[in-house]
Amino acid sequence: MIGRDVRSRDGLVLAGYEYGNPKGPEILFIHGLSQCSLCWNNQFSSPALANEFRMIAFDIRGHGASEKPMDVSRYADDRLFADDVHSVMEAFNLRRPVLVGWSYAGRIVSDYVEAYGTSRISGINYVCARTNNNPAYNGPGTDFLGDMSGDDLEANIKATRAFVRACYEKQPSPEEFEAVFDYNMLVPPSIRGAHLGRPASDGSILAKLDVPVLVTQGSEDKLVLRGLGELTAAVVPGARLSIYDGIGHAPFAEDTVRFNRELAEFVWAAQV
Repeated sequence: MIGRDVRSRDGLVLAGYEYGNPKGPEILFIHGLSQCSLCWNNQFSSPALANEFRMIAFDIRGHGASEKPMDVSRYADDRLFADDVHSVMEAFNLRRPVLVGWSYAGRIVSDYVEAYGTSRISGINYVCARTNNNPAYNGPGTDFLGDMSGDDLEANIKATRAFVRACYEKQPSPEEFEAVFDYNMLVPPSIRGAHLGRPASDGSILAKLDVPVLVTQGSEDKLVLRGLGELTAAVVPGARLSIYDGIGHAPFAEDTVRFNRELAEFVWAAQV
């Protein structure tokens, strides 16, 4: 692993990481709300992926090892998130990566495409992704986000543990669960709230996408309901929908073998 500090357009420093084959096709992984780049460990540690692909990840602003300014205005503008993705691509000299966006990162992918278009990317893999803010697609796991964004520490801890549980239909081992809980707790509650308080997105960018798109969706997702994955695939021209039966919000962790295989196939196909 190679770590690198990335300075975004507004001066905020993001923690970036590189894994795998430096000469392979590029994949840029973007994690979800309250998570960090460690959520992709099952991909970074996979010989099947590491031998073939150059894999880049970063901790989004306010998360993981990235800077965490408490000024809510540093999370309010969609362009900030678009610039973060662009800055990571520039810092790592990425030519045309496939963007893999999990959960809330579906919104960040849209931010990037709205600002920069698709000329610098070769494809998008939406993973249980929040591609619009229609509350009809909110699963019961989103009920914990209020306490996760509040000032009551005891309630915050309880809600964060419940939120992590809700991310999985096939639960991780106790050791894995505690690691995920730990990095979720790195995000200050007010920063979670600032991300959640961004202006709503209607997902209108989806119909304009002109790159290959794979929509990966767990059938038992308790945060982003299956219907949103189905809608995303229906709206994006030529998108492929892959439903993971019996899997929750984290297909890359719950069914790693299938996820890695499908991602590899998609990335290679997107190079044409």
